[in-house]
Amino acid sequence: MRSKLPQVGTTIFTIMTRMAQAHNAINLSQGFPDFDCPAALRERVSYYLNDRRNQYSPMTGVPELREQIAIKVQSLYGCRVDADQEITVTSGATEALFDAIQATVGNGDEVIMFDPAYDSYDPAVRLAGGVPMHVPMRQPGDGRSWSIDWDLFASRITQRTRLVIINSPHNPSGSVLTRQDLDTLAGLIRDRDILVLSDEVYEHMVFGGGRHESVLCHAELKEKSFAVFSFGKTYHATGWKAAYCVAPPALTAEFRKVHQFVTFTSTSFIQYAIADFMRDCPEHHLQLSDFYQQKRDTFCRLIADARFTLTPSAGTYFQCVDYSAISDLPDMEFVTWLCEEKGVAAIPLSPFYAEAPDSRVIRFCFCKDDSTLETAAAVLRSL
Repeated sequence: MRSKLPQVGTTIFTIMTRMAQAHNAINLSQGFPDFDCPAALRERVSYYLNDRRNQYSPMTGVPELREQIAIKVQSLYGCRVDADQEITVTSGATEALFDAIQATVGNGDEVIMFDPAYDSYDPAVRLAGGVPMHVPMRQPGDGRSWSIDWDLFASRITQRTRLVIINSPHNPSGSVLTRQDLDTLAGLIRDRDILVLSDEVYEHMVFGGGRHESVLCHAELKEKSFAVFSFGKTYHATGWKAAYCVAPPALTAEFRKVHQFVTFTSTSFIQYAIADFMRDCPEHHLQLSDFYQQKRDTFCRLIADARFTLTPSAGTYFQCVDYSAISDLPDMEFVTWLCEEKGVAAIPLSPFYAEAPDSRVIRFCFCKDDSTLETAAAVLRSL
């Protein structure tokens, strides 16, 4: 049989979680919390599950939820969006990313993405017949975080460029885009038939008192962007696979043409429950950055005496570290050794690159109970 993705195997997240399970290791690799979602939200799920809300919801998402999303978007980003024409609920952010790519990318279209890039972008582009164009980010150093080289990006734009994928806060690096970054992007694609797909699933995890700069805040970019958000990340419920996409009416119409034939709709009682929780408990997402900054600070403090080099992440619930002082092994070999021999699972960065640099950087996930972080850090300090 001819494969449509001959170079694609099992995702690194599945590989490392399986390895962690096989060796009974502490899983700081795959990005899911080891604590539960809010009790009030679970109560709403139970209520609607038992209130016979178990049949198909509207293809675009239940109206109550889309209305709450519109209220939240206006409150956070000062942006009015139409709940009926500009918001679509999806079965996870990966589906939303896939739908946007399939809706806009055709044979031979080029799609620019920034490495290290989340691993679903490239295969989705290839399945659409597009050509992934990987632009490496500047690596951290001297206290500087990861950043986009906009001159290099500009040099990669061609007449075939159709879409640019940005991700902020950024997985796996933990960096965030600034307003200046968005202004620069807008200027470079102005007067060109180029769209933007903005992966913003970690919108509520920006540290140091910073603000998440959504494309929805940017008047120029908003008109040519798909913005993707995740309920699973925000409410500590990754297994629910609940997310949404905000885009102008014309883009949303094309997005929904794909969405209706991928999942058609998403779990009904979960949507009703999230709508209630958004209305009644907005403090949850408003306090989430502080919650995860405490997790980040705890983890960084616990491994401060370890032989890793790091710059504290500016966002997400991931922390990258350089292990050069510990080992010369390539990253996949190092994380395998770390998991099998030391009992802590991490993610190598090389799978996030089209052409991985010769570096020794891995990613830890700190969305864990403090007791989990303490146990893992004791191992890491012993290396």
